[in-house]
Amino acid sequence: MNASETITIEPLDGPAAARAESAFRLVYAEVFAEEPYGETSETVEATFRGFRPQVRKATFRAALACTAGGEPVGIAYGYPLSSNTGWWDRVITPVADDLRREDGQRTFGLMEFAVRAPWRRLGVGRRLHAALLAGGNEERVLLNALPDAEAAQAAYRSWGYRKVGEARPWEGAPLHDVLACQLR
Repeated sequence: MNASETITIEPLDGPAAARAESAFRLVYAEVFAEEPYGETSETVEATFRGFRPQVRKATFRAALACTAGGEPVGIAYGYPLSSNTGWWDRVITPVADDLRREDGQRTFGLMEFAVRAPWRRLGVGRRLHAALLAGGNEERVLLNALPDAEAAQAAYRSWGYRKVGEARPWEGAPLHDVLACQLR
């Protein structure tokens, strides 16, 4: 038996994710404190101020990976992009209008994805990703990733993502790659 088999992946809706906020926060803070992210306690707090309204969206989906003893080891969450999403407004490279078209069902926006270091390269990330997307019927999934996050970039490519542009996802953000993966 390999280590990833001892990990449980639980799909969560918004209310369940809200109840598990401390687990999401623990994984997020640990993973994103690493380079190239360099998150601080202040930026983690800001992320979780944004998490609270996100979990109230009716279409919010999450997945939480935990050890058999209940220790959180991975998180993933997001929601389908609405027709008036601001996601595409932050893209700084030209993108075809058809790619930008959203209707609330076409694209799942993967907001956060993280696996703690001791559980990487064991298939936990792939299982977490699959569990998150299994709950929907979107055509594709979209995410922003730092170009310097080499391990994350390699994982995303192995799961079928391709770069479709570059963006600054928030004011003052470093340049991110916009990655898309066709689901059907």
